[in-house]
Amino acid sequence: MKFTLLGTGTSQGIPVIGCNCSTCLSEDIRDKRLRCSAYIHDDHHGILIDAGPDFRTQALLHSIKKVDAVFLTHEHNDHVAGLDDLRPFMFRSGKPMKIYAEERVLNDIKRRYGYAFIEQPYPGAPSFELLPIIPGQSFQIGSINLEAIRVLHGGLPILAYVVQKQLAYLTDTNEVPLETQRVIQGIPILILDALRRKSHHSHFSLDEAIEVAASIRAGQTFLIHLSHLMGPTREWEIALPRNVFPSYDNLTFDLHTD
Repeated sequence: MKFTLLGTGTSQGIPVIGCNCSTCLSEDIRDKRLRCSAYIHDDHHGILIDAGPDFRTQALLHSIKKVDAVFLTHEHNDHVAGLDDLRPFMFRSGKPMKIYAEERVLNDIKRRYGYAFIEQPYPGAPSFELLPIIPGQSFQIGSINLEAIRVLHGGLPILAYVVQKQLAYLTDTNEVPLETQRVIQGIPILILDALRRKSHHSHFSLDEAIEVAASIRAGQTFLIHLSHLMGPTREWEIALPRNVFPSYDNLTFDLHTD
């Protein structure tokens, strides 16, 4: 089973449109970041975590041919704006796409994609099956196991996910509740938000992310949702603790199945 980071950038991605900073002009491939999303697949099933505005590009780059379900972390545009681009998967399967999210997020999807929920949608419109979930729920799709866990994004409660009890994916957060920390304590792989070096009202800074990673005692921590304000990767990675690393688009992890 493989877990791939399709995108590791913040809501504007890197490079930012019209920006001439050293990060946006960097030739380091690690500084070319699409919006955050992840893809999990075994030999027969595929699961997407979030579908942002870069999903079509990401799917083509990775030749993704199978998506059985989408698990959303929250309703912000950079995590849901690509749901319409899931239509080819629906057309081939002849079934609605299963969308798992909290009730609040599903209501937002209904508003955003109202044309998919009218009584007689136009031919070619997407079809979604909306499935409410809460923190603590576990899901099994083929050999893929996910557990939804709670984190906070500023004042907004959102979901993170544990995959195969081996990897925790925490994007868009500046607080990991103690209950969640207990669930992921000592996890082999931690994927964690670290927006920039300065503090932010709804994302971890670099130093805060390092502190959280230390408290969770993950085997390895990879930092995501990185903005151009962090600076070129080569300039800040040298100061990271030995088990904390910058992520990059297309980084893939092999996970074992039970």
